[in-house]
Amino acid sequence: MNLKTLCKSLITLFILFMSTIYGCGSDEVMPVEEAKIVEPTDEQQPMVNLPIEEKEKEEEKETIDIPDGMVYVPAGDFIMGSDPDVDTLADPLDEFPQHKVYLDAYFIDKYEVSNADYTKFVEATGHRNSLFWDNPKFNHPDQPVVGVTWGDAAAYAEWVGKRLPTEAEWEKASRGTDGRLWPWGNEFDPTKCNFDDDKKFDGHLDGYATAAPVDSFHQGASPYGALHMAGNVSEWVSDWFDMDYYLVSPRENPKGPKTSGMGKKSWRGSSWFAGFDYVRCAYRDYDDIVGSSQIIGFRCAMDAPKQQ
Repeated sequence: MNLKTLCKSLITLFILFMSTIYGCGSDEVMPVEEAKIVEPTDEQQPMVNLPIEEKEKEEEKETIDIPDGMVYVPAGDFIMGSDPDVDTLADPLDEFPQHKVYLDAYFIDKYEVSNADYTKFVEATGHRNSLFWDNPKFNHPDQPVVGVTWGDAAAYAEWVGKRLPTEAEWEKASRGTDGRLWPWGNEFDPTKCNFDDDKKFDGHLDGYATAAPVDSFHQGASPYGALHMAGNVSEWVSDWFDMDYYLVSPRENPKGPKTSGMGKKSWRGSSWFAGFDYVRCAYRDYDDIVGSSQIIGFRCAMDAPKQQ
């Protein structure tokens, strides 16, 4: 018997042996040639990948298109106001009680509105210019516009298809959800904001005697990436001012009182003119609706689309 014949014999014996083992307990033995691998049909194959494809589609739905020059603040709760046991600089007339607020998702400008931006608005609409448009201390194109009334700010916001933020929206964008005192955390750092430099107004701590360019102090950005939420210029918001509003503020999406007996509008944030005790996320103040000054500017906000 040659080697080839011997191999065939051994293979035959192995097949018979395996058939006997798997055939025990049954009257039928499946022929070897009928044992085939069943390939899935074209209709069956997509079912294997369907869950992954559906997951990818869901992830695509959650993608947010953020408008240029804005940051996204997701829906959810945050802590508004001050806790006197934590913030010893808090004003009990305006910042108490500390309370939890729910806000829908929204966008807010990353930067304060600049002189360059406001000039485009003035040239396009014929709206009056800022009070300091010809003052070299405040009119550099990259500086935030100041010397505008609440009505001027609201008109600009409408022109660009936005609106002024509410007090609550401004504060959440400034401090995030953990109740921090400053946009960067709970320890004051004079290198992270433009403030009054120990009442010398010479820029010896922060480098600027008045307002700094809107795209500066990135090291002091808020948790969502907004700049100058502390220092530089204070900012008009949409709300009428009421020092007792926190006592009656609704739990969800507060928009401020319906009117103000004083005729005052709220502004948030401190300015280059303010001391460190005012450079806090919870600090709030007000001015006459037709008032303007060298320390008050603004930024805009927009509703974000609701997620399905």
